[in-house]
Amino acid sequence: MIKPEHISDFKKNGVTMISGALTDWVDIIRSGIEYNLKNPGTYASENSTSEGRFFDDYCNWTKIPEFEKLIRESPAAKIAAEIMQSKTAQFFHDHVLVKEPGTPKETPWHQDAPYYFIKGSQTVSLWIPVDPVNKSKIQFIAGSHKWEKLVKPVSWADNSDFYRSDDQWIPVPNPEDDPKKHKILEWEMDPGDVVLFDYKTVHGAPGNQATSRRRALSLRWVGDDACYTERPGRTSPPFPGHNMKEGQKLREDWFPTILS
Repeated sequence: MIKPEHISDFKKNGVTMISGALTDWVDIIRSGIEYNLKNPGTYASENSTSEGRFFDDYCNWTKIPEFEKLIRESPAAKIAAEIMQSKTAQFFHDHVLVKEPGTPKETPWHQDAPYYFIKGSQTVSLWIPVDPVNKSKIQFIAGSHKWEKLVKPVSWADNSDFYRSDDQWIPVPNPEDDPKKHKILEWEMDPGDVVLFDYKTVHGAPGNQATSRRRALSLRWVGDDACYTERPGRTSPPFPGHNMKEGQKLREDWFPTILS
């Protein structure tokens, strides 16, 4: 399933796309997403949309049987391990993202890494749409996973600073201001295609002005060298009461190793 060019693209650009990787699991993912929409979790957000709906929620996989089955039984863990070049694939968290038709709200340019308490070079998110993606395509800045500093994390709801600390971050980029400076990668996708990207790869997405929904599930994974690191404030997800210390491996009872 994973070809050498996928691995080389992932190393070079911080992102790659595999067609049809989880096509057989689309119905199960759709069912799980619809359950999540009807039963929002603790961290569910509507993202202050003025029109339409932009719903996102995470860390519900232990309460949604379809997601747990996907995580434990699908090829997702093997795909994650191979693209990370890791012997293991440890599951971090799930993330549901739904943009209904006519939703102008954008997903701001960001990296996942600054929001997380994860340190390590072996990380990957699997972004899996269950609707055709033609207009509201997720976009990536090629090679941004190699930038020396991380991008300042902001709130998706109002673009406010996520942490108070300023010195360790670079400003949120806007590729539209200087199209020649950044190479943008994006793909039209069918349900079950998978985009794989490093936690440090800068990405964002426009609003959904299409007439169809844009539902997606993202599965976050870490590899052999990942460990816990402190951030200058409450992370997202926060995982209250985790009791981990700097440099420790993620606790297995909360973050199971699916492939070893």
